[in-house]
Formats: sequence, structure tokens, C-alpha cells
Amino acid sequence: MTIHDFTTQSSLLNQFIAELRDVSIQKDSMRFRRNIERVGEILSYECSKVLENTTKNIPTPLGTKDMNLPVNDVVICSILRAGLPLHQGILNYFDKAENAFVSAYRDHIDDGDAFEIVVNYMATPSLEGKTLLLVDPMLATGRTMKNVYDVLLQQGTPKNIHIISVLGSTQGVNYVNNNFPEDTHLWIAAVDNQLNSRGYIVPGLGDAGDLAYGTKRS
Repeated sequence: MTIHDFTTQSSLLNQFIAELRDVSIQKDSMRFRRNIERVGEILSYECSKVLENTTKNIPTPLGTKDMNLPVNDVVICSILRAGLPLHQGILNYFDKAENAFVSAYRDHIDDGDAFEIVVNYMATPSLEGKTLLLVDPMLATGRTMKNVYDVLLQQGTPKNIHIISVLGSTQGVNYVNNNFPEDTHLWIAAVDNQLNSRGYIVPGLGDAGDLAYGTKRS
């Protein structure tokens, strides 16, 4: 796997990540969603640099110009519900992409720390031979990402796989590195070193789904 970790780079990404983490700014759910969307836009731009291109002759009012343009058949797949604002940010840039959605959640056994990943809804086009952008803002343990990918393979084998996340843990990054195809790319804005006993990123930013859309019933 090729890992594109922007943790140590100085850029506007740091401002958006700082606001996503800040407990006082988190109270504004619209701003929280928009910051995730903006992170998605930046990571999409970075991801686009490694996609396939072809030269096309573009007519202008005064002549023509050869330009390198992307040719990948892209499918953006987000994990509901937290993935929706990140999905929108990516779709803002990959505006011709097809779209897929998967519902996955943690089922904590007897409300303890141990949990299973449950996937119970999927809407997706064929993935055969396409470029899959697998989207989830939080890459905590990495197990959700892997379980969703395994289910998606029922719809065909992608030609390329790109994982796009806002914030991850070292453990989650290592897990997907060991469990996805070798030619996968991971694009992630920030990585923290710790998970707590329930598998949440520390210091992290909390529950991205709740912060974006309101607290859910257990």
C-alpha cells in the first residue's frame, strides 16, 4: 500500500483538522460538515495526481490546445452516515463519478468494549475494472473499511483502490496496509497514535456521525 499521510505537512488542511477537533467549534454542526467536505476536496485533488490521464485536443475560441485529462471510471463509495459530508467533498471534484453507499456500524456485544462490524445495506453500481474511492472520515481500527470492501467485491473487482479518510489511528493505518491489495493508495489528513479500549481514536475528534448529524439512539 502507498500511504499519503499529510500529518506533518504545513497546509490549510491543518486549519480544517484543528477546527474539526476543537470542542467549541464542534458545536456548529454545519461548520463541522463543511470542514469535512473541504478536507475531502483537498484529498481529492491530491489523489487526482496519480490517476491515469490521456491527451485530448480542446477547441478554444482562438485555436486548440492539447491537455492531459483524467480517464478513470471512478466510483465513490461512502460508509453511512458519517461518510456523507466527506463523500460530498470528493464528489465536488470528481463530479462525473458514479456513487455507492454502504451502511456499516459497530455492534458492541452486551455494551462491552468488544464489537462486531455489521453491514446491512448496500447500493452500488458495478465495480468491475473501475477506480474505487472508499470513503470514511474515521479510520480507527480499520475493520469497518475491510468488511465493507469484502462486501463490495460482490459487485466486481476494482482496477484501482483509493481509501480516503480525514483522521486515523496508527493501528488502523497498519491494519488496512496489511489487509488491502498491495497497490492500494491511502489518503489521510491526520494520524493519531492511540486507540482507547472501545476502539476510538485518541485524542481524535469524537464521533464524526453524531457531530455531523446529531446523536443517535444506541
